[in-house]
Amino acid sequence: MTTRSITPVWDPTIRLFHWLLVALIAFSWWSGEQHDLERHRLSGYGILALLVFRVYWGFFGPRTARFASFVRGPGAVVAYLKALGSRKAGHADGHNPLGGWSVVAMLLAVGAMVTAGLFASDIDMLYDGPLATYVSFDQSSAASDLHSTIFNVILALVALHVIAVAFYLVWKRQNLVRPMITGKRPAAPEEPTQDLRWSPVKALIGIAIAVAFAWAVSTGFQFGNAPAY
Repeated sequence: MTTRSITPVWDPTIRLFHWLLVALIAFSWWSGEQHDLERHRLSGYGILALLVFRVYWGFFGPRTARFASFVRGPGAVVAYLKALGSRKAGHADGHNPLGGWSVVAMLLAVGAMVTAGLFASDIDMLYDGPLATYVSFDQSSAASDLHSTIFNVILALVALHVIAVAFYLVWKRQNLVRPMITGKRPAAPEEPTQDLRWSPVKALIGIAIAVAFAWAVSTGFQFGNAPAY
């Protein structure tokens, strides 16, 4: 009996980013439904920090984390769609061409939702985002409405993501969740082990940048004052 070989595909920071984003978006929804605006705001800052880090890691992370490795042109997407019905498709080394664009769409949608929340305020002025003072009340109120609307877009993207994962599991017999937990995927026969070296120093720099930016935003860029929670 032969043991099926495996190869690395996702570095620890990408996996941590993925699951923290899932948890914080769920927590943001819950805290918003509970009208717990203090925790809702804090989770928003956490999501903002994650997004900043992901953009940084998209340029300075290992191969599969970099945008250049999975943001492909129309030709690659069309070729992928033509082969989508095949049950013999091999394991992608990272995101497939369509999945890469879904990542971009999700990052843009979450970024837009967070940005709208930063400028938002409610009609009673009981809650203000840290950047609400930079816009008019009407603009801030519109940002609040947009914040809620974009969340529905994110729900649709999440639903498509879950459907895609289920499709791969049932039709293509590929478990996409396990690699996002373990960081490894099955290797093709005679496939060499992929190089997924990453720099902890670069990761720490990215974390520092992300935390510093989220903190600066939380103060409304008024560094002499602590953020009001």
